[in-house]
Amino acid sequence: MIKKKGRKWVVLSEKTGRSFGSYDTKGEAEKRLRQVEFFKHTKAGAARRRSA
Repeated sequence: MIKKKGRKWVVLSEKTGRSFGSYDTKGEAEKRLRQVEFFKHTKAGAARRRSA
């Protein structure tokens, strides 16, 4: 999720609240969130393919 804190946009984990970085623009934060989601799903898929 993305939240505004002061003048920065912060990418946070919805489950743990862990920060994935703070950015000057909302666009930069959205780009980082897409990166996090991409790698989250590719790692899970790779693990499933190896065990099958």
